[in-house]
Amino acid sequence: MLSGGAAQRLVEAVRGDFQSGTGWRIDGTFGAVGAMKARLLAGEPADVMILSRTLIDELVRRGQVRGESVRDIGSVQTAIAVRHGDPPPVIDAAEQLRETLAAADEIHFPDPQQATAGIHFAKVMKQLGMWDSAAKYLRPAPNGATAMRALAASTAQRPIGCTQATEILSTAGIVMVGPLPAGCDLATTYAAAATMQASAQSAALVALLSDSRRDDLRQGLGFDVLKRTSG
Repeated sequence: MLSGGAAQRLVEAVRGDFQSGTGWRIDGTFGAVGAMKARLLAGEPADVMILSRTLIDELVRRGQVRGESVRDIGSVQTAIAVRHGDPPPVIDAAEQLRETLAAADEIHFPDPQQATAGIHFAKVMKQLGMWDSAAKYLRPAPNGATAMRALAASTAQRPIGCTQATEILSTAGIVMVGPLPAGCDLATTYAAAATMQASAQSAALVALLSDSRRDDLRQGLGFDVLKRTSG
């Protein structure tokens, strides 16, 4: 499996049921969605892809995943985080977000070229007129999980982070302040799908990830459950 980091805790949550139900194990790689797509296109073997719906749809068009297998998991907000114990900033409006970022002495976020949250956050920073002025404080990481671990371990006075809500909620030592404010916000739909070379067991994993009986599980991990669950 090749998956965006936003879905890692969900995969871990269904791992036991999948393995006991099929006798197969999950060997997954998690990272920035763009990097995971590139690995599939470069020929890396995979049975299941979990990426943003936009990238899954692209892979369907390119004949890399089976269109009939696509199932939506849910949407995830791009959000702001601080270390546990740090005072939570006010980010209810774009101007407040700009002031918060201007006051930070480290800004942790995922790859602005390959990660959904990183690409969007870079766009927001430019929209706020801060990308160049805050350059020395920017701390990009290969993916959201790595960025949030760096935030948790930071010894700076006023560090802050931005990535997908699911990655924030799964990282010890940090807390989620809230989603990006209106005008800067982004909710990303994630989907799972079987690749063209997938084994027969792939359908079982896709079904577990998208099963409506696990709505509460997905919501607890930071997904907003969608009404539409199939491609």
